[in-house]
Amino acid sequence: MKVTWEEAGWEQLTPRVGRRRLPVWDCTVGLVVGDGGALIIDAGSSLAEGARLRGEAQAIAGRRVTFVALTHPHFDHVLGAAAFAGAEVLVAGGSDEVYEHGREELYADAVRGGLDARAAEDAADTLVRPRHYVWGTWRLELAGGVEVLLVRTGEGHSGHDLVVVVPGEPTVVFCGDLVEESGEPQAGPDAVPSRWPGALDRLLDLGGEDALYVPGHGAVVDAGFVRSQRDALAARFGVSGFGVPGLAAPGFDASDSGVSDSGVSR
Repeated sequence: MKVTWEEAGWEQLTPRVGRRRLPVWDCTVGLVVGDGGALIIDAGSSLAEGARLRGEAQAIAGRRVTFVALTHPHFDHVLGAAAFAGAEVLVAGGSDEVYEHGREELYADAVRGGLDARAAEDAADTLVRPRHYVWGTWRLELAGGVEVLLVRTGEGHSGHDLVVVVPGEPTVVFCGDLVEESGEPQAGPDAVPSRWPGALDRLLDLGGEDALYVPGHGAVVDAGFVRSQRDALAARFGVSGFGVPGLAAPGFDASDSGVSDSGVSR
């Protein structure tokens, strides 16, 4: 039986697109519904959370979830993916090392972040191997006139960031943790600060001025917020060419090595 977005606890953004803010880490999950399939964007932090999301998404869509897009390989976004049995999983190209050999680090990161150790172990042990690695842009047709673009923006919040764009009136852009609203953007060990502001420029090019930008954590924002966060990140990490011309933070080496502001990648 189909239910409304609101009845399932989701926020409807357009007739075919919605999102849900999850407890604990305030992580956002998205859903795009077509006549021939449904795409979920990020999968929660555990198998139990993924199973709840699968049930809610299928109740809204009236059909099985056929695709799962993971915006970046951090525990609070990927460890629920195994709950979506039969769905094709899409991730950013270049992240195969994490999904094939990164179970122990994802487990350790989840426990450091506060996930129950048994739940973290079960999820890491069943970590999915993606079906598709996205290099550049991947067009996904869900039928009923619903087209989704998956775009590998390169490095920024992580070494392998993927965004999901749903063209329409308005266009909706799922940003992953390239954008955060409920707190300062987190730069863990795999962040690439020198390229993060440029990734946000790419987001703005993809969505345009009137899009709804859905951050990985927090409330939906507009282009002005993304632009301001881009400039703040450039100032924080000493990346020139954004905001104030010639800006450079004293003593900061804007290389491609990760800068860790926190011990947990999320």
